[in-house]
Amino acid sequence: MAELPSPGPWGHSRDSPAAGAGPRDNAEQAGEVQAEDAESDGSADSWSDYGSRDKPGTTLGRTVPDGNVLFPDIFHTDHLLFYERFRAYQDYILADCKASEVKRFIAEYLEKVLEPSGWQAIWRTDVFEVLVGVVGVDFSALKAVVQLSEPFLCESQDSSFTLECMQELLELKEHRILLQELWVVYDESGEFDQTALAIEHIRFFYRCIWRTWDEEEEDEFDYFVRCVEPRLRLHYDILEHRVPSGLVADYQNLLSQCEELYEKFLSVRNSISSNDSDSEAENVSMVEGLKLYEKVEHLKQKLKLIENPLLRYVFGYQKYGSLQAKGLRPTGARVIHVVPWTMTASLLHMLARDKLSPAPCEDLEIQFHCDPLAAVNACYEGDKVIICPGHYFVDGMFSIADSVELEGYGLPDDVVIEKQGKGDHFFDCTGANIKISNLKLVQHDAVEGILNVHHGKTTLENCVLQCETTGITVRTSAELLMRNSDLYGAKGAGVEIYPGSVCTLLHNGIHHCKEGILVKNFLDEDYEVPKIAMINNMIHNNEGYGVVLVRPAIPSEMKDASAQETTGSTQSRQAGDETACAEGSRQEQPGCVTDELELYKRAETSEQTENNSEIANVLGATSAKKSQIHKKRLSELGFTEADDNLMSQEMFVSVEGNQFKWNGKGSFGFFFF
Repeated sequence: MAELPSPGPWGHSRDSPAAGAGPRDNAEQAGEVQAEDAESDGSADSWSDYGSRDKPGTTLGRTVPDGNVLFPDIFHTDHLLFYERFRAYQDYILADCKASEVKRFIAEYLEKVLEPSGWQAIWRTDVFEVLVGVVGVDFSALKAVVQLSEPFLCESQDSSFTLECMQELLELKEHRILLQELWVVYDESGEFDQTALAIEHIRFFYRCIWRTWDEEEEDEFDYFVRCVEPRLRLHYDILEHRVPSGLVADYQNLLSQCEELYEKFLSVRNSISSNDSDSEAENVSMVEGLKLYEKVEHLKQKLKLIENPLLRYVFGYQKYGSLQAKGLRPTGARVIHVVPWTMTASLLHMLARDKLSPAPCEDLEIQFHCDPLAAVNACYEGDKVIICPGHYFVDGMFSIADSVELEGYGLPDDVVIEKQGKGDHFFDCTGANIKISNLKLVQHDAVEGILNVHHGKTTLENCVLQCETTGITVRTSAELLMRNSDLYGAKGAGVEIYPGSVCTLLHNGIHHCKEGILVKNFLDEDYEVPKIAMINNMIHNNEGYGVVLVRPAIPSEMKDASAQETTGSTQSRQAGDETACAEGSRQEQPGCVTDELELYKRAETSEQTENNSEIANVLGATSAKKSQIHKKRLSELGFTEADDNLMSQEMFVSVEGNQFKWNGKGSFGFFFF
């Protein structure tokens, strides 16, 4: 009888910061410099979990347990910093162990640091807490041998846990309980510091890092690099509000689904007998098990994408739930909403002259608001918001689900909307036709982009966007027209273009971002090709590429890319030599300076033209490859003569007149995964 497979491992991602690096390299990257700084401060919060045992007194804090029972204080160990946990797991506990060796490595670590007896702890479960004394440790089973302390202290949800009941429960457990269920009682001597810290590391590991399927991972991979580091980073990114709340919810839901399906998979696998019987029931179980296995693997891949700090943003996530549009006002009227910083007679006169004069036979209603967010929230379909000059601080999110217009009355630097407080979003647009103009948007303390276009068309004109994380995101089936605007400061891409979207960029500046423009992978058969137009934009001073295309890695293309890099470096050296020669000749022939400047301008113009052509050609070729994949897929399904209109998914690309200057990695590049 064939056996069901064990859920296998995932491959290393190409961009993983730990890939190809040794344990010590990763530890240094994780912030050992910070650790040295913290230790040099000598403050109460700068203690390390690897302190010397011969120092007098404890270096740990204490905390008072919650509840009505007067339990003794316990060690405060749940506030460890990222680098402290990172260093403990990498250098002291797990090192380079494989998944199947995790329990053995933990047991060996505990044997070195754990006091085998003579300490008290609070045993905590979901239904009770009780004070116990530890008289021994079973290191291989990661359990402590305990007995009830005197006097008997217990707190529970009901009164059924008496002394006799607890003694009976301990006898059933042979007085052995998991170490991770123990909270060590505080002791000023410092003798039990290492014991408290070691148990905290084990408790955190099994609560936040370990997955029930990890034990079946293939052993040719380093468990710390593969699983511990990315999950640990994700945990602290969530704690420090660097992950969108929607993504956190997605991750928790996926994790719960995966655990539930994995339990079902194990149940089915265990129900299949080990003999060679080919009964119908076992065949049905085999098919069911394989289906569960595929679902588990699919969910594990999704979890891994979120755990990877780069891929979670490169691939994005579908967290968005449709905002409800209000539609037209019940009366059918349209309203102009005015937001004045301060209203003067002269300003009111100019507004009435320039913006508030209705068309003939139209009597418009005008409403005044104290802040832009209140004005937008009061809008119905077809309304307009006019924001007067001023610096507005907004603590909230603009969710625009109707076709409305936001206009600053003046220059963008005169009408500033600045976000206050932490939050995922700043502007979320889903209306059929939204227009935002003459505004400066300033974002702080965010984990998502400054503007997200989810559905419909959003026009951004004559605006300034000072970003914090990513800049503008154009989601699948959405459309963005960005014109005469300036975007800078994004720690991700200035503009992210998703498959199936429409993005038109005209006469904009995109600069001082991680990447200028990022085009998401659209080669998957489920994705539509985006339509992109980039004309007369200035893309400069970005850390990475001016434009980058995300796509799967194909070995032959990787070799070609490597060869091109080598050729490019050779050409760069040659160009440098020619420049040096030109400088030498310029020193000898001062009269040629004007001619050389003219040649330089021509060369620069030619280079910019080549950059535009290269981007257009590569995007077009990738679109054609998508079409070939689609044709092949249809052919495999038996459709040999497909309608060309249905098969045509060519990307509309217009890349003209753009200037790419001083981008760290060049004008155009790939991100392979």
